Amino acid sequence: MVPVRCFTCGTVVASAHERFRDAVAAGTPTKEALDAPGLERFCCRRMLVSYCDLVTDAAPYE
Repeated sequence: MVPVRCFTCGTVVASAHERFRDAVAAGTPTKEALDAPGLERFCCRRMLVSYCDLVTDAAPYE
């Protein structure tokens, strides 16, 4: 589950996740993929770059 807001500043970052993921999958450099949705703060960029989907790993342990 993608974090809805940045933990540090509270900016909404969930809306930028799909656009970021698609751009990186298409081969766009990470910096450009983060600039496109308008994420300027380092804390917000960190939220998308460091996101790792763990739901599939944790699902067997329900």
